[in-house]
Amino acid sequence: MSQTVDRALRILPLLAEGPANLEQVATRLDVHKSTALRLLRTLHEHGMVYRQDDQRYRLGARLFALAQEAMENLDVRGIAHPHLVALNELTGHTVHLAVYEEGEVVYIDKVESRYPVRMYSRIGRPVAITVAAVAKLLLADLPEAERRAVARTLEYPRYTARSTTDPAAHLAELARVREQGWASDLGGHEESINCVAAPIRGADGRVAAACSISAPNVVVSAEELLRLRPRVQHTAEAISREYSGRPSEGTR
Repeated sequence: MSQTVDRALRILPLLAEGPANLEQVATRLDVHKSTALRLLRTLHEHGMVYRQDDQRYRLGARLFALAQEAMENLDVRGIAHPHLVALNELTGHTVHLAVYEEGEVVYIDKVESRYPVRMYSRIGRPVAITVAAVAKLLLADLPEAERRAVARTLEYPRYTARSTTDPAAHLAELARVREQGWASDLGGHEESINCVAAPIRGADGRVAAACSISAPNVVVSAEELLRLRPRVQHTAEAISREYSGRPSEGTR
């Protein structure tokens, strides 16, 4: 990266901390004021920074517009799919990707198990929101007031003896999921189906989606499936890095 570009990019996180004057920018960059002024003027011309009446600079509206546009155009499914395929090839089990939209948790991608016993889940269909592992992760990340409001409005079907049956139990489970950073559904929706899921986070740190592996007891026991949790978490972390634009450890 050229020195000029590097210096210009270093100005942006500086101004993210708050407005700064020319002298402060020059000091932080360890450059002459004339160099700092030239960089600030260029960024100002492109709307990346804005000069206030008090002669201090702050981040410009154009920068926020570009960030919003970039977020809107991110396709988490497109980014995640190769990782989901790799997880499926590694484990052999069904892999799902889900998001929270308009009060429902919906599957947006699925890679089928290599085993003859298949799951009936479908892309575009809502999941069992009170018991599904992916749903627990997505709801657990909601702000507390919203999380409690959602829990109160849900119905709690008793799919199996392990199903969550009331808002208090659901909120307690969501609190546990929020703390541990992963979720499971061990026969909560179907007696014979187990699932473990991990969160996919965006640049803001919030959970944008969740991925999971699922398998019936005739293929693998719940204990054996849970031993694959690190693999699921590793996949989710890899997707999160790519989705949020964070560099991998090896490129820092």
